[in-house]
Amino acid sequence: MLLTGIMGSPLKSLVHDDDRYQRSFHLFLERSSEHQCMRDFIHSKLPDILSSIGDGKSHLNVIGVGSGAGEIDLEMLNELRKKRPGVTVDNEVVEPSSQQLHNYKVLVSQKPELNYIKFTWNKMTASEFEERWKLSETTKKADFIHMIQMLYYVKDPGATISFFQSLLDKNGKLLIILVSGESGWGKLWRKYRHELCNTEISQCVTTGDIKSLLDSKGVSYHSFDLPSQMDITECFTEGDEKGELLLDFLTEVLDFNKTASPELKDGVLELLRHPDCSMESEGRVIFNNNLGVIVIDKPN
Repeated sequence: MLLTGIMGSPLKSLVHDDDRYQRSFHLFLERSSEHQCMRDFIHSKLPDILSSIGDGKSHLNVIGVGSGAGEIDLEMLNELRKKRPGVTVDNEVVEPSSQQLHNYKVLVSQKPELNYIKFTWNKMTASEFEERWKLSETTKKADFIHMIQMLYYVKDPGATISFFQSLLDKNGKLLIILVSGESGWGKLWRKYRHELCNTEISQCVTTGDIKSLLDSKGVSYHSFDLPSQMDITECFTEGDEKGELLLDFLTEVLDFNKTASPELKDGVLELLRHPDCSMESEGRVIFNNNLGVIVIDKPN
């Protein structure tokens, strides 16, 4: 599917320009409470979720799918360590961005206390990892698998979930974090899915979609809501460099401001400002960036 911009030319996906993607992503993290709301969840709710993992084992297998630069991974591993103080951990890191993998390795090198973890670095996508795992015919199982903000980038989120769920050991947990269906993202995608979602590259998928999918398959799960917001005020100042980066991130379109048709640009900006997506507070436009967590057990 091609996305069309000015004069019918195709809109390019932001992921084609890794440098701009990383810059827009870092700006998004600066402007949003995304990582803070994840940390709150990790410290308050995750310990209970992890309490049944690896009972009686001295060694645990963990897989992080789409681990990025590793900050959130290490927070989760720290909570796991508190629950299972004496264990050693095999941690498979799956991340296609060489820049993010490099950042993760640097972070680990600064923390000698992580010597109980063996890191295996897999510079690849989730589907490449799945393919390699199947070819290896390994019988290895995982105690904890997490997929944070990455199911947008697989062709078939349901099949990906099924595969990773099949890798869980007894009492294992699969943790998924995505934007909530009730967030501004959910509203934006419902209205502009066909204009903005290049399904060859990314899916406009929310926790609402995943819950419907799991319900239809009779898969049980636990879910949690993570309130989060993001300041998008600069998006409404024509020519503002940071606003343009944020718009690229919100639409996942490279140079959205320059390449989208005037109708699409006006429509997206109007919706972003609409009470369905954002609230205005003290002259700032605050976008609803709410996330959802889904926790799935090993299949019966």
